[in-house]
Amino acid sequence: GSCRHRCCPGRNNACWAPGARRAHCYCDSYCQRTGDCCQDYHATCRRAAVGCAVGPWGPWSGCSSPCGVGSRARSRQVTVPPRHGGDPCPDLKQRRGCLGEHPTCGTAK
Repeated sequence: GSCRHRCCPGRNNACWAPGARRAHCYCDSYCQRTGDCCQDYHATCRRAAVGCAVGPWGPWSGCSSPCGVGSRARSRQVTVPPRHGGDPCPDLKQRRGCLGEHPTCGTAK
């Protein structure tokens, strides 16, 4: 069978071609795990694989708690989504602890 006209990301049971002895061979990236790829999968689809690319991290948010323990967060955006079994995207959000120290914290009763 040949993947000449299609390569699919992830697991896609509809992404197949007729193989030897009336069996299906697959052109999805999951076929590498199951061992049922078409003969030309690596040459055709892996060459077309595009890994995820992300932009820079944005700024950290302010502390979620003005007084005491809280958290800050930041995020980044996908600039190029993965295609044809390319590397998946890394984390797009991060969170870390913080201690809110607003000037009014010590005077609150």
